[in-house]
Amino acid sequence: MAVLTYKGSQFMYDGEPIRILSGAIHYFRVVPDYWEDRLLKLKACGFNTVETYVPWNVHEPQPGRYCFEGMADLERFIHIAGDVGLHVIVRPSPYICAEWEFGGLPAWLLADDDIRLRCNNAKFLANVDRYYDVLLPKLKPLLSTNGGPIIAMQIENEYGSFGNDASYLRYLRDGMVERGMDVLLFTSDGPTDHMLQAGSVPGHLATVNFGSGTEGAFAKLREYQADEPLMCMEYWNGWFDHWGESHHTREASDVAGVFEEMLRAGASVNFYMFHGGTNFGFYNGANCQQKDQYEPTITSYDYDSLLSESGEPTAKFHAVRDLIARYSDEGLGEIVLPESKGTIAYGRVELTQQASLLAQMDRISVPVQRMNPEPMEKLGQDYGFICYQTRISGPRERQELVVQEVRDRALVFVDGQFQGVLERGNTELSVSFEVPPEGAELLILVENMGRINYGPYLRDPKGITEGVRHGFQFLYDWTIHCLPLTDLSDLKFSDVISEAINETINETINEAQGPAFYRGNFHIKDVRDTFLRLDSWTKGVVFVNGINLGRYWNKGPQKTLYVPAPLLHEGENEIMVFELHQTADLAVMFVDTPDLG
Repeated sequence: MAVLTYKGSQFMYDGEPIRILSGAIHYFRVVPDYWEDRLLKLKACGFNTVETYVPWNVHEPQPGRYCFEGMADLERFIHIAGDVGLHVIVRPSPYICAEWEFGGLPAWLLADDDIRLRCNNAKFLANVDRYYDVLLPKLKPLLSTNGGPIIAMQIENEYGSFGNDASYLRYLRDGMVERGMDVLLFTSDGPTDHMLQAGSVPGHLATVNFGSGTEGAFAKLREYQADEPLMCMEYWNGWFDHWGESHHTREASDVAGVFEEMLRAGASVNFYMFHGGTNFGFYNGANCQQKDQYEPTITSYDYDSLLSESGEPTAKFHAVRDLIARYSDEGLGEIVLPESKGTIAYGRVELTQQASLLAQMDRISVPVQRMNPEPMEKLGQDYGFICYQTRISGPRERQELVVQEVRDRALVFVDGQFQGVLERGNTELSVSFEVPPEGAELLILVENMGRINYGPYLRDPKGITEGVRHGFQFLYDWTIHCLPLTDLSDLKFSDVISEAINETINETINEAQGPAFYRGNFHIKDVRDTFLRLDSWTKGVVFVNGINLGRYWNKGPQKTLYVPAPLLHEGENEIMVFELHQTADLAVMFVDTPDLG
């Protein structure tokens, strides 16, 4: 039995001094075929530990229904880490932040208005207990105290940034201990007074998260924890991007310089991230520090980290590896870096078939009737889109359509004609219309662009949360279609002709209009990683061989979607694009180089 403990400011493992050099890799952001490759590269860089969060919403997508298979096979990931010679730090708290949808909390929590998040609320903790009764027994055999690779576990995540309920933290701690989690337990928070005061648990190691300012961060930690080991649990060596921003980058020399400051201080460190990966599907989170400033995160979670989104070593990798080698007693010469399999450009693929969403909603969704436009969660939906329809009598003069509140982006149609877009927090966008004597059919298609993962507005129901007004009059009697886009097998496609396919067609041909699905096939022999460009498209979602790659949006910064080779196969492959607006060219391009802006 080996245990991570500490003696004064020195970590000890199995009775010997150890400095924890860790890197974050989230198994749920990397296809399982690549777990071993990424972990070997972590080891080859000189690290001795891997750290991962555990997202509750992935593992319990519906109450009492659990998933620990495929990309959710946490046990397999930990086994592989141990097999390649790495220790493991697991952060299984109900909330993880991580720029992940709803900070890892399951969307179904929002269906109950009595549930209060991240505090000593009986209903919230009853759900946590049910989850922990399934999750923690899976981890127990993998603890170092049972011969496994897990050396430490986190109680809650950056709780001091959210609340100050000490009884809640104690409840989580006690629940872990009672279920046999007998490895070192810790907390991590920002290096400020209020965060360390509210986020720490007496008797357990506190760690701090930062990207620079090493001396000040550790000095603040020392004010609250005078003798224990210093550890930066999240060294932010890169950063994430929101739609509409510039792509974040950081010089390798700067990253190595701050890392060396930590090494000189005798500290342990966990690089956040070592390898970022991808927010596949609808799992990207969002930020909202002020009520009207909603900022959804992009699909890529490259993070400008040591390994790129496709697993390639970057300049940071080599700078950090060289630094670890200088500070290591053992050296790194015997550790071989896995060889890259490379990327490939498959070129242009025509999308020759089309299926209109509005014409086929009943094929992929069962309509429900409600007096008010209920949000997704009240209807049992977690992610994707939701459509609201009602009829307005006429005649009526032109008045503004007011949605209270749109979460997060809505396309408005009157009698099938597109009227405009409404976006959360964007007061520059508005829609108004008049109603003819015979009345009009109003349709509002709302996209959930990712629940908030950090800050005071964490409770973030999606769809339409209050009501809809035409002028000052609320509209009632709605038909609602839930559109999670998880099963599209009943869509009926028809052939389309685009200018790109037949250039002899009259130049006045209209652009292909959404919201619609466009489908095409491509044949490949050499299966490798590739990247998908959608330069002529506006906004939507891409599926390859039925797998949701994530969102695209022409406002950038991200210009390509990563397509891992394990999602492809030799022979015929299918690509489907769900476009909300329009494209002038019904084709996409597979290239061999990423473009994140």
